[in-house]
Amino acid sequence: MRIIITKDYDEMSRRAASIIFEQICNKPHFVLGLDVSDTVIGTYKELIKLNKEERLDFSRVVTFNLDEYLGLTSTHRYSCRYFMDTNLFNHINIDKRNIYFPNGLTKDPQILCQQYEKLIKEVAGIDLQVLGIGRNGHIGVNEPGSSLNSRTRIKTLPEETVQNITKVFEKPGDVPRFAITMGLGTIMEARMCMLLASGKRKTEVLVKAIEGPVSSSVPTSMLQLHPNAIIIADEEAAADLKQKNYYLYAEKMTQQLGCAQI
Repeated sequence: MRIIITKDYDEMSRRAASIIFEQICNKPHFVLGLDVSDTVIGTYKELIKLNKEERLDFSRVVTFNLDEYLGLTSTHRYSCRYFMDTNLFNHINIDKRNIYFPNGLTKDPQILCQQYEKLIKEVAGIDLQVLGIGRNGHIGVNEPGSSLNSRTRIKTLPEETVQNITKVFEKPGDVPRFAITMGLGTIMEARMCMLLASGKRKTEVLVKAIEGPVSSSVPTSMLQLHPNAIIIADEEAAADLKQKNYYLYAEKMTQQLGCAQI
């Protein structure tokens, strides 16, 4: 794993965007996996800036999103698609035909999940998957206890999540209880995974994810087994890492040598 520790959230966002920028420049027909975590909004803003400056072309980029709420339209203000349109897609020159999302209104979720996996394979897999980290270590809707080999599937939303989003719905019966999410096994097949972590709330779980045992109780810990995983965390999130000094030194050496140490 390559661990990059930045001064603050803004620097974390710039570093993440610069890595994505470099990857797309090297391979214009790039397959990018995206997440709707609030942590990645700054990275999306940086990508928009790079696109507006005409340095980053999204016209041939293909995207796959991690998840979507079952039962929500793509225009619902709490849908994952709405989040992505608002924070990225509507501001860059991406071909909308190259945007792939689980359909929250599908009448056959099981078939949709199989088709989503098939679509990823048809484009030869995801080149880089962007990830946020939940306070309990979840990725997408892969909550603690999820199989590390899981595929795209339907997952029950945690009670806390349901309670948090209830306020944005006029009728309690309209609140989604399920989501379609990429599985952990699906995520691990990406050629590169990039996890972002920011703030004191992520300090404890980041230690477990990076330096603790690989366990389904902390789904993010699976990235320890990935051959090309990059963790970018600001100083607050990285404060309690036991090997923090080594990570800082290793990244300094990596930059001097101009190579990526994983």
